[in-house]
Amino acid sequence: MTHLWVRSESRDHEQRVGVTPEGVRALMEAGIKVTVEQSATRAIPIDGFAATGCDIAAEGSWINAPRDAIVFGLKELPEDGTPLPHRHIMFGHAYKGQPSGRILLDRFKAGGGALYDLEYLVGEDGRRVAAFGYWAGYAGAAVSLLCWIAQQQGGIAAPVGVYPSSSAMRDDLSARLKPLGNKRPTALIIGALGRVGTGGADLCTSMGVDVTKWDMAETASGGPFPEVLAHDIFLNCILARPGTPVFVPASAKTALRSLSVIGDIACDPDSDFSPIKVYDRATTWDAPALRVHDAPVLDVTAIDNLPSMLPVESSEDFASQLLPSLLTLGALDQGVWGRAKATFDENL
Repeated sequence: MTHLWVRSESRDHEQRVGVTPEGVRALMEAGIKVTVEQSATRAIPIDGFAATGCDIAAEGSWINAPRDAIVFGLKELPEDGTPLPHRHIMFGHAYKGQPSGRILLDRFKAGGGALYDLEYLVGEDGRRVAAFGYWAGYAGAAVSLLCWIAQQQGGIAAPVGVYPSSSAMRDDLSARLKPLGNKRPTALIIGALGRVGTGGADLCTSMGVDVTKWDMAETASGGPFPEVLAHDIFLNCILARPGTPVFVPASAKTALRSLSVIGDIACDPDSDFSPIKVYDRATTWDAPALRVHDAPVLDVTAIDNLPSMLPVESSEDFASQLLPSLLTLGALDQGVWGRAKATFDENL
């Protein structure tokens, strides 16, 4: 029997989960055994999972799960260097030259396990079957706007946190914008036609921010792109990959510009292919803005688990997208799972 083990998340500020109680019930009805770990932080309470009749395990006990169990989580595993003998479904961030990715692959090689990376879980058309992109864009635009508001008040963005809903997020932004009257920034989004860009554009529009939307056609020339510097906020919604042009060169720090906030929602600062060359590390919930230049001011925000700011909505959306693929877990050598395994083998 196929056994899916839903682990708790060890990452700080991570409350999401990749399957809902309704999804667990559907998996069990399809003949898949499901174990769900308890979690002190998960946005969806354990009671809903327990009501399905699935097995409930202690938080973090996946390390002792049966070897044939498929361990399912979202963000990084504890970085303790131990070999990984299980098959894991998660976002590995291991295939774009990231130093931490090499370490993760070495752990899989040592343990004999395998990574089914959610970012590379694709259909026959090459498109991802499930993504948090919309909510990453939505929350990333919100944090970028918070950075801009803080600049207008002579400061830098304060720590960010979880919102119970997207409407609560908008209400908070509206209250923070109120002292500025009708003053609003302009924003340029690259990748505006994708999930991430759509979320970013929706948030900006709801806040009265004038948005310029770019996608592949507008960046086909390969750059340079002076239009980026002509906007107050730039939102990068393009995943870094070979051939991605540079949108913000290192020289942008001292260039004549209106640009004061970069929201690198794709957040690949340590990738060899990063299109933003003015910073080299992700930011955090406690310090969401990295000031890379003082006069004129330029802040970068690059938080790599943005959808967890809206954990319930983003989890429910992602889980509904992924469930059809989870229902085919009995055929790990075929379809979306077979393609993900082939990508892992190639990178290993």
